[in-house]
Amino acid sequence: MIRILIADDHEMFREGIKRICEDVPDLIVAGEAGSGHEVLDKVAVEDYDLLVLDIAMPGMNGLDTLKQLKAVKPGLRVLVLSMYSEDEYAIRAIKAGASGYLTKARASHDLLTAIKKVSAGGHYINASVAEKMLFDLKPGQEKPLHETLSDREYQIFALIVKGEKISEIADEFNLSVKTVSTYKVRILSKMEMKSTAELVKYALEHKLVL
Repeated sequence: MIRILIADDHEMFREGIKRICEDVPDLIVAGEAGSGHEVLDKVAVEDYDLLVLDIAMPGMNGLDTLKQLKAVKPGLRVLVLSMYSEDEYAIRAIKAGASGYLTKARASHDLLTAIKKVSAGGHYINASVAEKMLFDLKPGQEKPLHETLSDREYQIFALIVKGEKISEIADEFNLSVKTVSTYKVRILSKMEMKSTAELVKYALEHKLVL
């Protein structure tokens, strides 16, 4: 029996995952969480075989949750199920400790396959992500500019290019406006750019915006 913990801040989406799993005899949704803090609380008192984890959650996002989770439950298998495309977050999620990455757009078709593969000890990523990870391992291979950003810098970069205001980003991450502004300056410097417009153009060219 595979005991699954679902972490997503939308109850309707959690219900959808439960319906997909309920007809499979060896799968049981043994817990639900609506935030990263709830995930950490639940795994502290109960054992699960697999965590299905969203990235965009209030308070502590999925990547931050994943990093903390791996420090206390390194053996727990994690499948990230996100609205963000593979190009945006898959490699970062895998590097943070996830064993698989699946977009919500593909969930109805591929979720059970991904759950089975990850819970059995394998990995689930699409072919283009796997190819890119191998390409990045080549000696002397230069990384794209957005891959020089830290996870938090990239999260803020992604919100900036999607049109969110500095004050909105500050509220989302529980940071001060000054701190987010400092992140933006650092992002522009690392990306070798001078304006938000240049960041947006880059994101569009690299298909980093949905």
